[in-house]
Amino acid sequence: MRRLFRLIAAAIALSILAASPALAGSRIKDIVEFEGVRDNMLVGYGIVVGLNGSGDSLQNAPFTKQSLEAMLERLGVNTRAADATINTKDVAAVMVTARLPAFSASGSPIDATVSALGDSKSLLGGTLLVTPLLGADGQAYAVAQGTVQTGAVSASGASGSNVIKGVPTAGRIANGAIVEREIGFHMASMETLRLTLRNPDFTTARRIADAINGFAANTAVAENPTIVTLRPPPGRDMVSFVTDVENLEVEPDSPAKVVVDEVAGVVVMGDDVRISTVAIAQGNLTISVQETPQVSQPAPFSQGQTTVTSQSQLHVDEEKGRHLIVVPNGTSLANLVKGLNALGVTPRDLISILQTIKAAGALQADVSVM
Repeated sequence: MRRLFRLIAAAIALSILAASPALAGSRIKDIVEFEGVRDNMLVGYGIVVGLNGSGDSLQNAPFTKQSLEAMLERLGVNTRAADATINTKDVAAVMVTARLPAFSASGSPIDATVSALGDSKSLLGGTLLVTPLLGADGQAYAVAQGTVQTGAVSASGASGSNVIKGVPTAGRIANGAIVEREIGFHMASMETLRLTLRNPDFTTARRIADAINGFAANTAVAENPTIVTLRPPPGRDMVSFVTDVENLEVEPDSPAKVVVDEVAGVVVMGDDVRISTVAIAQGNLTISVQETPQVSQPAPFSQGQTTVTSQSQLHVDEEKGRHLIVVPNGTSLANLVKGLNALGVTPRDLISILQTIKAAGALQADVSVM
């Protein structure tokens, strides 16, 4: 009897689990940005040396010549004498950019990107000299130096023909910059922290606040569709509380939207797109004109001239087998796609149909054309 009771209980539990709908939840850390946890852009001006004749021409790039002269003078080399002439193609002026990750410690390496500024042909194999990288406040936060790797191939012949694969005037230095200054951001001592939704939505913001308050009561408030304010409970610091909050699962919501890329012929529709009652018919009309040249010869001894005439053939082709499709009210995305597939439409025809349905007021969604 006990064994039979256990089997019945297990069967009931399995039936309940099978009947319950599965929710596709996302972690909070995957749908929001945390205040202060962000990268910072850095930029600097530098010189790449050691190029194999593919650098800037100093006559066309005076800033490269000035930078080279100033650098050599700092190293004790007088380049401004009357008999000193600089004419090299192994130097290029570049702009160096990098992203300073959040909470980067002094001495940590980061990647740097190098891009040509003058008329250099390639940066392959060049070496970037010490370049300070500045932030938006004008302070130097990192210093970059190292060998530039472009990942590109370029070759040219004496006749002027050339082959270029990739972009040889831009490269990357892996771990080529060292962080010299830290950004003062003390998250652990913060009393409140704002979460910014990547896709603003009232429903999603409310669900995030409810999920956090379910974990720790009275710690989250949805201020608007974009911001959810977080306050740690008494006795806990912000870092440890965020560690628990970011792994909570929430089912995000999104408005009904249709995104159309007319150039690539791509249409993306959300699951909440609905169609009111509408009838759709679609067909293509093709008109082709073919010109056939003919030579007209004059009769013998008629003193006429040979002329070329054109004979035109006009052909009109209208697609057959396209019927009028009635889409009922409240049709879901799956039924809409099924009905449009019944018409045999192409992606570009689908773009025109969706825009026409929207103009008729029957498409209950926002249409965004890229």
